[in-house]
Amino acid sequence: MRFTEVNLFGVYVAPMSVMLVAAWVVKIGLRRLVARFGLLRYVWHPAVFMFSVYVIVLSSIVLSVGR
Repeated sequence: MRFTEVNLFGVYVAPMSVMLVAAWVVKIGLRRLVARFGLLRYVWHPAVFMFSVYVIVLSSIVLSVGR
């Protein structure tokens, strides 16, 4: 699959921006799930941990779309 522009309400945006927003939404859901069970207490630096989760989710989305 080629990465082509996405038409959002008449505005063409880069596909990477759509993937960034999708990864952010998934990360917000995962953060709420982790916070609900109190698992962030066991992480050394919660902000760095959540950033790494965001990078992993974004990489997964890019790899799955690129195939």
